Amino acid sequence: MCIVCFVKALVHVFKIYLTANYTYNFRSWPVDFRWDDVSTHAGGSSHRALTCTAAAAGVWLLQDAALGGGAPGRPLHGSRSQLQCLLQQIRELPGQLASYALAHSLGRWLVYPGSMFLMTRALLPLLQQGQERLVERYHGRRAKLVARDGNEIDTMFMDRRQHPGSQGRGLRLVICCEGNAGFYEMGCLSAPLEAGYSVLGWNHPGFGGSTGEPFPQHDANAMDVVIKYALHRLRFPPAHVVIYGWSIGGFTATWAAMSYPELGALVLDATFDDLVPLALKVMPQSWKGLVVRTVREHFNLNVAEQLCSYPGPVLLLRRTLDDVVSTSGHLRPLPFGDVEGNRGNELLLRLLQHRYPAVMAREGHAIVTRWLRAGSLAQEAAFYARYHVNDDWCLALLRSYRAHCEDKQEDEEVWGPHGLAFPWRVGQGLSSRRRRQLALFLARKHLKNVEATHCSPLEPEDFQLPWRL
Repeated sequence: MCIVCFVKALVHVFKIYLTANYTYNFRSWPVDFRWDDVSTHAGGSSHRALTCTAAAAGVWLLQDAALGGGAPGRPLHGSRSQLQCLLQQIRELPGQLASYALAHSLGRWLVYPGSMFLMTRALLPLLQQGQERLVERYHGRRAKLVARDGNEIDTMFMDRRQHPGSQGRGLRLVICCEGNAGFYEMGCLSAPLEAGYSVLGWNHPGFGGSTGEPFPQHDANAMDVVIKYALHRLRFPPAHVVIYGWSIGGFTATWAAMSYPELGALVLDATFDDLVPLALKVMPQSWKGLVVRTVREHFNLNVAEQLCSYPGPVLLLRRTLDDVVSTSGHLRPLPFGDVEGNRGNELLLRLLQHRYPAVMAREGHAIVTRWLRAGSLAQEAAFYARYHVNDDWCLALLRSYRAHCEDKQEDEEVWGPHGLAFPWRVGQGLSSRRRRQLALFLARKHLKNVEATHCSPLEPEDFQLPWRL
């Protein structure tokens, strides 16, 4: 009996050693995939690999647009203009220095608290348990990827293709983008994983086993190598890849969808349109100028702008008890059903205005704004029924418009990997009543309410793929 106990104890100690070794020695692991391996592994794939220049430019070009900057490299004519530019740069230097200091100290810790060493140490036992669960229960495969900036990205892949299930969910890969304090070991990937999908999780630079710092350009580079790994090493067709972003992971999720428009679908959970309103909510009012400048120059997470650049199916999950991405009140628990300040509302409005501008004009925009105030499924259904929305009529109108454009085929450039490119001109000439009905139909197809707080784990049944026409 003592020998049996000794063997069990020895196995337990060895298991603990392996788990600890699994975490601490990750930096000495060999590299499994590099961002530039696509040139030799692309083979017959029809996917157009994103170049290293585009991987970085995708972030910076949008930052320049948000800041209102002119075209890069445009020469200034005349010595007077050059002198004015120099004086302007000198005047802005103190503000730039203060913004840089804030971004690389308190700012980074507030935006990405998961990158703090103390938090990682505190969560280490839970991270080890999460890794063990993914490896033993789901046969997860850990891999080290190297991004174009040299950061090593820690990933975990759970393959369900051998047993895809009755609905074939395992044939689709869900790439999960975690929040600002989330790790794949204990993050949002549990919902699609338990729902039966193949799942690829990864940690932000500076999180867990990943190296570097989680600034937007580094996050985009990490997302880029993860996408390439999924397409060129794991061999998933682009149409079978779904990007799932939770909270601040909506930035990297929309960046991936924008940069790789051929990807199959995009699901955004408890995310926001822009970081500035949320940053102003938690910072002193007297810091407004410095906060806006710091966010725009160093943490320009312009999710809505990137979302509108993706032409594929999109689903927004809005959590009705979410007080993190809400600007209602100031650092206090929200009353039940108070969703008016949720930044996901602005995300939906921006998306629908871009895709269906004629539908969202005037009364269309107004009715969707009112519908977004419904804080429960019962209120939502009652509002929807009040306007007698005929789903069959809406579907027939949209399909008729698409078929009409397919028959005309005037310009090949309006066709993309998901068919007819946006924006659509459907809705022109409709009565106000019909326009309201179509706007409500489209809003309900693109946004789903979930009764949960921001950090509550998403239930597997609440993870759904977006609507397709």
